[in-house]
Amino acid sequence: MRRCEVYLHGIRAGMLTEEDNGEYTFTYDSSYLEKEDYPSVSLTLPLREEPYRSTVLFPFFFNMLSEGENRKLQSQLLHIDAEDDFGILLATARYDTIGAVTIKPVLP
Repeated sequence: MRRCEVYLHGIRAGMLTEEDNGEYTFTYDSSYLEKEDYPSVSLTLPLREEPYRSTVLFPFFFNMLSEGENRKLQSQLLHIDAEDDFGILLATARYDTIGAVTIKPVLP
């Protein structure tokens, strides 16, 4: 299992998890949900208490990844399989992202 914290404008919004069986969950933090004026991370992931579940990496997070030659170069430099979407997300979406969402890996 691999996990990361999801931040929106520097505020921890939730937790994204890749389970050992390859499924994904995204759960908003209860403290984030308590704030009435905080927005959702994505229009496709509206605020709610129940976890979101998917058999593929949620499209919102997948779209944070680079493509083509940039992805190939990242995977080579970082020694990550080019097909490991979650691994590349963990390695590349911490600081320099397009938009307000950043990712912070949770170490085992």
